[in-house]
Amino acid sequence: MKKIRSAILVLTLILTAFSGCAASQPSNSTNDPTVSVSQTAEVSTEQSSQLPAAESSAASKQQSPEASVKPSSASSEKQSSQPSEPNPIVSSQAPSSTSSSAPSQEPSVSQPSAVSVAAPSEVSVEQTSVVPAAESVEPTPTPQSSIVSEVSQGTAAPQQEQSSTSTSQPAPAAPEADASDFVVLTDVVPDVILEIRYYSTYNFVGDRIDGYEQPTALITKEAAYALKRVSDDMMRKGYRLKIFDAYRPQKAVSHFVRWAKDLNDTRMKSCFYPGLDKSVLFPQGYISERSGHSRGSTVDLTLFDMKTGKEVDMGGTFDYFGELSHPDYSGITEEQYRNRMMLREAMTANGFKPLFSEWWHFTLQNEPYPNTYFTFPVSEKSVK
Repeated sequence: MKKIRSAILVLTLILTAFSGCAASQPSNSTNDPTVSVSQTAEVSTEQSSQLPAAESSAASKQQSPEASVKPSSASSEKQSSQPSEPNPIVSSQAPSSTSSSAPSQEPSVSQPSAVSVAAPSEVSVEQTSVVPAAESVEPTPTPQSSIVSEVSQGTAAPQQEQSSTSTSQPAPAAPEADASDFVVLTDVVPDVILEIRYYSTYNFVGDRIDGYEQPTALITKEAAYALKRVSDDMMRKGYRLKIFDAYRPQKAVSHFVRWAKDLNDTRMKSCFYPGLDKSVLFPQGYISERSGHSRGSTVDLTLFDMKTGKEVDMGGTFDYFGELSHPDYSGITEEQYRNRMMLREAMTANGFKPLFSEWWHFTLQNEPYPNTYFTFPVSEKSVK
């Protein structure tokens, strides 16, 4: 009976000593007159955790050793889960679990702080859990999170639309289909005469050739201006340039190849290759997979005599397959040879180079597209 009275006296002293602090703390338990002994202990220990260490030690010394003999069941459980010397400082972090690592301690007379020591851990947890939401630290959104938020809300859509618009440019045309550097020859050299053989049926195939949509001559600008100089020179001598072919699309060359493989089609043999078997046209180089004409700076031509109103006699016709077409062929007359050399000298003097096997064939020495074989059709629409 004496032990119970002593315990009640100790609790009364603790409550009296800390009543001032308890009154200043907003707590629901201190205003309730029906608070149990264990709740009162929790409140008192909550207050004691905020007192200086010296006062807590003094209060502990005033307690009777008998006060710790019969602690409440709640305080005993709390005491067994705490280390012998807990840190009374309340941390902003969650308390670490020490019940498994710290050895359990039985109630001892030499440590009468059962009531005051058992509560700090619970108080610190309770205080941490009741921190107002306004005091909790919220992470400041980074620019990246702001962008994600804008995208989710649809505010970044205009920027995305602008990006897609800027990248939706039309794809550039393939180089072989680009006719921007070509001109209609008669626009630059109006004095020339056109006889575009591959637009007609009077050629070694006997049909209009693929890719020739108009009886016109297309050529690179550089070759056209060089031909203008040739034309001016020959006009002063009483001659005009007569054009058989200039730019030749790759489609036309492919047509030649198909025709050459058809050995049964010999309709024009008597006019253009009477001394050759059609099977040798590929091996001897008369027909090939590609032509210099497709690069745009090659021209097939002859001279037209304005006095006689006829073509100059060159000793052979255009597109004749055989040695007769070689510029230096010895089986022609002296006049025919002079006529070939007159054309050759006029062309080479203005930047063209001849072909050893065809007296009518000349290519601009500094051709602008030496490795490009163009595909657009022979039509004024291709360049205008």
